[in-house]
Amino acid sequence: MLAAPAFSVATASTPVTRNLPAQSFAESAQHSAHGGAQLGASSFLGGALGVAGLAGLSRRQRTKAARKLQTARQFSVQLPSIPFMAPPGKKTVIITGASSGLGLNAAKELAASGEWYVIMACRDFQKAEKAAKEAGMFADSYEVLHCDLASNRSVRHFVDAFHAMNRPLDALVCNAAVYFPNAHKPGIFLPGLFAGEGPRWSADGHELSFAANYLGHFLLCNLLLEDLKRSTVKPARCVILGTVTATVNGAELGGMIPPLAHVGNFEGLEKGMKAPVSMLDAHEFNGAKAYKDSKVCDVMLMKELHRRYHQETGIVFTSLYPGCIAETGLFREHYPLFQNLFPAFHKTVTKAYVSQEEAGRRLAACVADERYATSGSYYSWGGEAGTGGSGGKDAVENKDKELDWFMNYGSFRTLTVDEIGGEAADDARCRKLWDLSERLVQAR
Repeated sequence: MLAAPAFSVATASTPVTRNLPAQSFAESAQHSAHGGAQLGASSFLGGALGVAGLAGLSRRQRTKAARKLQTARQFSVQLPSIPFMAPPGKKTVIITGASSGLGLNAAKELAASGEWYVIMACRDFQKAEKAAKEAGMFADSYEVLHCDLASNRSVRHFVDAFHAMNRPLDALVCNAAVYFPNAHKPGIFLPGLFAGEGPRWSADGHELSFAANYLGHFLLCNLLLEDLKRSTVKPARCVILGTVTATVNGAELGGMIPPLAHVGNFEGLEKGMKAPVSMLDAHEFNGAKAYKDSKVCDVMLMKELHRRYHQETGIVFTSLYPGCIAETGLFREHYPLFQNLFPAFHKTVTKAYVSQEEAGRRLAACVADERYATSGSYYSWGGEAGTGGSGGKDAVENKDKELDWFMNYGSFRTLTVDEIGGEAADDARCRKLWDLSERLVQAR
């Protein structure tokens, strides 16, 4: 296992009682697999149904749900942003999808350093708060704010809530993602395992993988760019998660498993990415490919942010693949057999297995370690040393480009902005993606 970064030494702190969220309610998506988007309001307790989501309920149920929704909205207006006595002087990082897995472990690592105050941007407030407590995070080291990346309105509410805290922003981590690998398969294929639902849609009517994994992060980066510019921490950083399956890192095995990522010339995006158009290349929907395509877009976003803003602002924009986290909640909708065999395969055969804890340390290093401060870089790890992988090598100094039997590079390979491969290498397409995305979210 790689040694924990120097900044990860836990410091003593006095727990602070947490009774209320700083900002509880925002417009959120009641995501539908059938037809279109259903826009609703989601409380931090997850107890309010959206108006459009009431159609399938009885009259009595609709009345009851509507009352809950009205109460939630009134309370959200009356409830001020409540600071939990966050210690002054700490650097501030926002991490999306921090309620579990990679995001939670990175949040824990940074909070434990004593140097960072973590804003956990999560769709499910209650889940995130519980996870933080179970992870042993001190109450004065983090804040949970509601953010549903599949709703542009929710993203804007989140930014407003963050600004109400009157804190600086020194780092932004775009980590949250959803994955529906079987959604395109016939319903009779292993019934009950999330198959046959077809595309799901966001609150704004876009295919859900594209909306939550990429478009919401695109909007968030744009809305928080000025905050990063004002940071007194040099350099401020924006880290966007990639994946080996997005084929940006040469001919590695992970990027050669079908269906291959292919965004085309964004024909689907040009059509608005709304039903019935569900894929960026306007082809037939495929759940696994939709995820891979969205991650290609994330790397393109990093490149375009670097091109547009790094030289002017000094902000460091990077992407990373933290290694194969084979036991992640991202696979919750995959077949149980896959969930059981996948970790064992990578522990014993490919040696590419990475624990969630180790992956969290790697992500935290990209936020706080000065060795990972080269803007435009794509950092890609292999397996950790504890499972026989090559993860014991020094991350930033490994220059090994030899392929092993599984076509994996060494433990770590840093790609400069000019070395990023696949469709993300096309600068013209990166600019086109930006322009089309800006049109969708009206970012400015």
